[in-house]
Amino acid sequence: MARYVLVRPARLDLETVAARTGLHPELLRRFAALGLVESTPDANGRPCFPPSTVARLARIQRLRATLSLNYAALGLVLDLLDRIDVLEARVRSHRRWT
Repeated sequence: MARYVLVRPARLDLETVAARTGLHPELLRRFAALGLVESTPDANGRPCFPPSTVARLARIQRLRATLSLNYAALGLVLDLLDRIDVLEARVRSHRRWT
């Protein structure tokens, strides 16, 4: 009998993220070292990522492919895009209550 996971895993391991994004595991480690993606070590010291990392890596790949940004510029653009997301959420929330 097949068993199905009813909830998403809280953390994804390096191999899972690499398989889902098509990126080499060493590049993922580099992105984590540069602070472009969040990672925490598991009990064995291997990096684990939140599920949102897959979407963030897709954004990084899109930025690198379309704008040819270096890693420092990627961090800045990602921070700005995150701030825009927060501000848009606030505007939507404010519109809902007015």
